[in-house]
Amino acid sequence: MKRLKKMLAALLIGLVAIAFGIGLYVQQPKFGALPQGARLERIRSSPNYVDGRFRNLVPTPQLSEGNNTASVWWYFLFAKKERLAPTAPIPTRKTDLKALDKGRDAVVWLGHSSYFLLLGGRSILIDPVFSPYAAPVSFANRAFAGTNVYTAEDMPVIDYLLISHDHWDHLDYPTVMALKPKIRRVVCGLGVGSHFEEWGFDEKLVHEADWFTALEPEGGLAIHVLPARHFSGRLLTRNKTLWTSFALVTPERRIFYSGDGGYGPHFRQIGEMFGGFDLAIMENGQYDRHWPYIHMLPEEAAQATEELGAAALLPGHAGRFAIANHPWDEPFARVARASQDKRYRLLTPLIGEAVELGAPPREFPRWWETVEQAAGQR
Repeated sequence: MKRLKKMLAALLIGLVAIAFGIGLYVQQPKFGALPQGARLERIRSSPNYVDGRFRNLVPTPQLSEGNNTASVWWYFLFAKKERLAPTAPIPTRKTDLKALDKGRDAVVWLGHSSYFLLLGGRSILIDPVFSPYAAPVSFANRAFAGTNVYTAEDMPVIDYLLISHDHWDHLDYPTVMALKPKIRRVVCGLGVGSHFEEWGFDEKLVHEADWFTALEPEGGLAIHVLPARHFSGRLLTRNKTLWTSFALVTPERRIFYSGDGGYGPHFRQIGEMFGGFDLAIMENGQYDRHWPYIHMLPEEAAQATEELGAAALLPGHAGRFAIANHPWDEPFARVARASQDKRYRLLTPLIGEAVELGAPPREFPRWWETVEQAAGQR
């Protein structure tokens, strides 16, 4: 009995020590901060904020019927996994972003959901993650070999940093802090500015907005903050900040960025609002049958692109991190098949390859097919 009591006491002490350590760890700046004060009061006036949380335009359960958090974690950790990561480095092409002609609109996929755009002479950076991992700990969610192409030093001055939501694979603390001296303005959904305030950003530089609002600065560029079907949170607390998509509009060009999110009626609504787009940059990866409402299948990304009335589709949210249990190259293969005979053009550039908007159409190689071939020849 005495021995049992000692074991229980040791276990209790160990659990307390672990809880204390976790408590200290989550106090690090990288976790950001929840909205409070005047920011929280503004959030409470949003029609999209109900009972203390943001909600989607349509009912959006995070898990499919018949699943619960425990069963999904069991599946995610222990289910058979097939080719989650490539067996050879991903091919890339590093463009000198500082040397791009500002008189020509262009987009550069930086991997996963990170994009650099020149639009109307303005430099725009979307959801940059330059760290070799996208998680609160360095051993999780490691980037694929060959994809750590860009750093903050490679970026020119950023006129607008756009953040779609505060998940770790879209809002990366080391990247943001390294970019801080170069950022002229941040545009994000309601509440996300609380993280930037915690990280020492001047509040005058951070523009938070609700869905269906627009920032129209000088120079003819309008940035529209629009809905997505998703959720938010950097730890256990969810939906205290708003997740978004964006439309970037100049007199010459209309660009849509989906952010993260499942398929829904908002795509058709947005397409009708703007009369179509020259380019749709769409989520296309990290999907799973267990969470079908918060990430799109490639076929849904293709359908949404048509409903947006887009002339071209640039798929992302794949090719750098494995957050779901599908093969790493499956999103690209499936969206290529789904895009056959569609009215839009499919753009599949290499990470780092500049695509000039408005240039004559060109074919892109199926680079994902060459990765495994290269591995087999080694």
